[in-house]
Amino acid sequence: MDIDLRFFATYREAVGEKEQTRTIGDESTVGEVLADLEAEYDGLEGQLLEEGQIRPQLSVLKNGRNVVHMAGAETALEADDVVSVFPPVAGG
Repeated sequence: MDIDLRFFATYREAVGEKEQTRTIGDESTVGEVLADLEAEYDGLEGQLLEEGQIRPQLSVLKNGRNVVHMAGAETALEADDVVSVFPPVAGG
């Protein structure tokens, strides 16, 4: 099945594009997709997951809803889902 991935700020730079469509297995989770991204892009290595869980300062959305309010890294994905990955925000 296909999902859309959207990247923002430094993650967009690491991936080299704003959006991509990715084919994943039927039982894939958000955590599995993030692990694949870390393995594929040097600039993302160690940036998305910590001990198998989404790093606390990140915002990862599935269809506009933060996955922390779902099942976190174990959130199941379905065909045509949109997963957006935002790096930590700093400022004041």
